[in-house]
Amino acid sequence: MIGIFDSGFGGLSVLREVKKRLPQYAYCYLGDNARAPYGNRTQPVIYQYTREAIDFLVSKGCSLIIIACNTASAEALRHIQQQYLPQRYPNIKVLGVIRPTVEIAAAQSKTKRIGVVGTRATIASEAYRRELQKQDPTIMVYQQACPLLVPLIEEGWENKPETVMILKKYLRPLRSVHIDTLVLGCTHYPLITHLFQKKMGKQVSIISSSSSAAEKLVDYLQRHPEVEKMLSRQDNTLFFTTDDIEKFVQLGSRFLGEKIHTRNITLVHLPV
Repeated sequence: MIGIFDSGFGGLSVLREVKKRLPQYAYCYLGDNARAPYGNRTQPVIYQYTREAIDFLVSKGCSLIIIACNTASAEALRHIQQQYLPQRYPNIKVLGVIRPTVEIAAAQSKTKRIGVVGTRATIASEAYRRELQKQDPTIMVYQQACPLLVPLIEEGWENKPETVMILKKYLRPLRSVHIDTLVLGCTHYPLITHLFQKKMGKQVSIISSSSSAAEKLVDYLQRHPEVEKMLSRQDNTLFFTTDDIEKFVQLGSRFLGEKIHTRNITLVHLPV
């Protein structure tokens, strides 16, 4: 089973893209909605929450886990892979969304001027800058934290004038440095890709971490048949949330792009 973890709803956009490309596998999604957002948490807290999510998904039979949360990928993935898994789960694979995204962005940019938008924690971690410059040290990375976008998207305000005005203000510094590629470093942002494209102009390529993670997962499984063999092949998806099931149905259906039914969701309580 493939597990997908996010601090809330955004990871459902990753699940949607993964299922488009790999519909033959069973999936287990965990949204830690009770403790969202992670974007304003400290690194030790994010690492703790991520460990608890890994524990839960492994207990449900997941042998491959995607940390769909950009913030958790930035602040916790390295420690999970280098310290936690070898000690606790040596046979479990955990992947993030940052490296797949930067590989695609670096390959696509012609001017080597790349912008990144995300939560405060993701931007402050410098994870995207670090990974992009590993791909190519000559890449110029321009970052912008957009802390108001996640709550606006979750409120369903994608096309409200207030959201458009705030987004325009966030993007002004990136427009001024003439980037040719913009990375959406938050899995909520694909819901407003059209606004990013409109404000940046058609000359700027918009790279979503959701679609990038899905594209690279296909490649990863082709290169690692020993991992692919461990995955159960059945068209089945389990949903778990740590908070309000009704809200998960309402918002989750928007992110997943299809109706989620209450009977398909289980409320779980992670350690506090």
